[in-house]
Amino acid sequence: MENEKLGSIALIGGGPAALFMLKEIVNQNLQVENIYIFEKNERLGVGMPYGKYGSCNEHLANVSANEIPELIYDVADYLSRNPTDDFPDYYINGKLNPYQVLPRLLLGNYLENQFHEYIKLALKLKIKVHVLTDTAVTDLLYDRKKENYKITITNDQVYDAEVVVICTGHYWPLTFEGKKKGWYDSPYPPSKFDQRTNFPVAIKGASLTAVDAVKTLSRLNGQYFYDDDKVSYVLNEDSKNFSIHLFSTGGYLPALRFHSESEPYSLSWSMTLDEIYDYKEKNNGFVALDYVFERNFKNPIRHSDPEFYEKIKDMTIEEFVEEMLSLRKELDSFTLFRAEYLEAKKSINRRKSISWKERLAAFSYAMNYPAKHFSAEDMLRLRKVLMPLISVIIASLPQESYKEIIALYEAGVIEHIQVDRDSHVDPHADTGAIYRYVDIQDKKHEHHYQLYVDGTGQQPLEFNDLPFEGLKDQGLISTGYLNFKDPNEGEKYVSEKSLHVKSDSNNGYYMQVKGLSINDYFQALDAFGNATKNLFIMAVPFIGGLNPDYSGLDFCDTASRRIVKFINQ
Repeated sequence: MENEKLGSIALIGGGPAALFMLKEIVNQNLQVENIYIFEKNERLGVGMPYGKYGSCNEHLANVSANEIPELIYDVADYLSRNPTDDFPDYYINGKLNPYQVLPRLLLGNYLENQFHEYIKLALKLKIKVHVLTDTAVTDLLYDRKKENYKITITNDQVYDAEVVVICTGHYWPLTFEGKKKGWYDSPYPPSKFDQRTNFPVAIKGASLTAVDAVKTLSRLNGQYFYDDDKVSYVLNEDSKNFSIHLFSTGGYLPALRFHSESEPYSLSWSMTLDEIYDYKEKNNGFVALDYVFERNFKNPIRHSDPEFYEKIKDMTIEEFVEEMLSLRKELDSFTLFRAEYLEAKKSINRRKSISWKERLAAFSYAMNYPAKHFSAEDMLRLRKVLMPLISVIIASLPQESYKEIIALYEAGVIEHIQVDRDSHVDPHADTGAIYRYVDIQDKKHEHHYQLYVDGTGQQPLEFNDLPFEGLKDQGLISTGYLNFKDPNEGEKYVSEKSLHVKSDSNNGYYMQVKGLSINDYFQALDAFGNATKNLFIMAVPFIGGLNPDYSGLDFCDTASRRIVKFINQ
């Protein structure tokens, strides 16, 4: 659309993804007359995680100020212009530690401020910015005659836009929450927990989302006491029977945050599109997971940690994961948790990275772009073999959160239970849930909990979860899929209903993946596999099948850059 001025762009959602879209529109000087920003809540920039719908004062981000992608000015500049006494553990007397993780509410304030600063810059570029907060978009339709999108909001008012970017963020479909007392499909918003619970509670998962639930519920039922580097926990008198049971299939607590030496995530880390298509042409139409692992993990390790590289250079992905998980399997989760804390603390104190963990996080980010060119076989390997390790390592749990969890453990309040993959949770007839599982000793259990919280974190969503029926009815979006490289492999999985493997007209096989199909520019693909004109999807929960990992603000930054560059060409 170079040299041709767009009439309008609509950003559906006004959180961090929309902020970085606006940043790129300004930075790349995209010629557009109007930008419409639709945000269902009252604030811009904060999304779910960084405002009251996802955080209280105790909730921490897993990034520090120096790791946030570049905006107009950094956190230190923001605080010098907008001093606050609300976060004394982070900012006091005009000083902050740029390597310390930010309170999520403070990060939200900063992102909101930067959003408004970019709006000012857009206005200076003669772009009209229309901000509609407290405004939910209920449907999207494409008008083929006018070649624009009809955007319907809650009161049935309709707006037109030539380009639409879906920037909606976290989304948890409700199952029994609101119908069954004591059942919660997520820990958000934390304000919904307002009663003390003088009984054991169950939390499914051991992710950062589960840690959020732990922080909220523990404060309702007791107090933390801080003495220099030591934290202790004491139950309230009327909560003596309160305890937390964390359930996870892997049996691992999240890895701790360590010192990072790398720049914020960059598109330069990943394969370029030319490299991707050149590789596919020479390798039967697919990018191999092994090649990406070699390129984006082993090769960087060879330079940053030659000694570690010598140990793993000849290992397959499966052998590497087994080696890295072997120690974790030998130790109980809290013993390992303590050991990793000491390792991470040393890394931070010495300002020296833990190379293999840092490079694995970088690999996880970089493989998103070629992932949609993987074979179905390699995507299954990624899910089953690599992602269980990656999901633990990249969690980057702040040291402050570790201290609180250990305080709960030392007080006998928290227990971590490893369960089988067939474990399941059902609503109880009266209240809460029944947790049915087999433990690592092959013993069957069936326990009733008066309060149950799903803390597994954001899961990839399905085609039918998208709330915009018009896009579905018009065939403008489609379910993501990957082809099998070897038809014999595909045939093996046809009977496994959970994998949704089907045959095609050419005697090949393909596997449906979670969420929607997109191309390399995050452009939606229609039911025939063609790019849908001017419709882009940055809503991570809806593209998780082809975009298996993302790195929060870094993903927003690099994905928006790619989208705007494509629109601008």
